[in-house]
Amino acid sequence: MDPGLRSPLIDFFRRGEVARDVRLLAAQGAIAPRALEQLALLVLLTGDEDAEVARTAESTIDGLPLDPLRAFLARPDITSEMRRFFSARGIEPASGAAANGDVPLIDTPSELPDAPTELPDAPDAPGEEKETKLLSSLPVLQRMKLAMKGTREQRATLVRDTNKLVSAAVLSSPKLTESEVEAFTKMGNVSEDVLRSIGMNRGWLKNYGIAAGLCRHPKTPPAISMHLIHRLNERDLKMMSIDRNVPEVLRATARKILTNAKHG
Repeated sequence: MDPGLRSPLIDFFRRGEVARDVRLLAAQGAIAPRALEQLALLVLLTGDEDAEVARTAESTIDGLPLDPLRAFLARPDITSEMRRFFSARGIEPASGAAANGDVPLIDTPSELPDAPTELPDAPDAPGEEKETKLLSSLPVLQRMKLAMKGTREQRATLVRDTNKLVSAAVLSSPKLTESEVEAFTKMGNVSEDVLRSIGMNRGWLKNYGIAAGLCRHPKTPPAISMHLIHRLNERDLKMMSIDRNVPEVLRATARKILTNAKHG
């Protein structure tokens, strides 16, 4: 069943782009950046095409502690789809909502993986390049754990990971700040998927720096940039109108907005 929740990480599971071993771990509750996504993934995976994954998700749900679950279902950020899912199982929201939405409902391994300290093929690499090589040498699941629970510097590296699931895990991290997201919009080597995910987050788009960064980034899907360009101030519009790194349609739109403002 679809849990009705949107997030970069859940969307990858929804689209069926996640390997079986990762789905099986998620069905055990072991991939949990925050409680809401943990629960949404479990609901989603009960309908997985792989029978073992679906059974595991059902078993994990059956093992959820009842009182904390009922309190969590009373939170305002729980979707109606998730409430209906549990109501069909005889579980209704409590009268009082859980205060903390980040603590997982079931215990999951919290330790971070030990990253290697050196690679034999890159002993003299510069600091940032060496860090990138060290992180890329880790298995995908360990990179995902670091993406969700690691440091700001590790997130800045892993958001550029070639594995889309890893970069999605960065955007789902409870530790991620808006200043980091704004910095991501200024990175030349982030993927279009990362920029699209940022552009679909209404909360982040309230931040002017993030909206402006998306407009200026050449990889941002035009449908997102064209929606945001009308929010830019005059100074940023003037810069965009002559910026050869952005699509011509955006430069033309910026010029049109400036012209209308001048004659309006």
